[in-house]
Amino acid sequence: MSSTLAAFFGVQSEANRQQDFSGKSPIPYILMGLLLAACMVFGLIWVVNLVLS
Repeated sequence: MSSTLAAFFGVQSEANRQQDFSGKSPIPYILMGLLLAACMVFGLIWVVNLVLS
């Protein structure tokens, strides 16, 4: 999870990125990325509705 969060915000180190892509399955990273993107979208919708009400 921490690796996906770091990559999502663009602060992941090159060493961690190399370790992540060294033969592991990409499925957990893809699923976590989709979950984080969905949380960000719903969070933005919530903030906009909060400001507009």
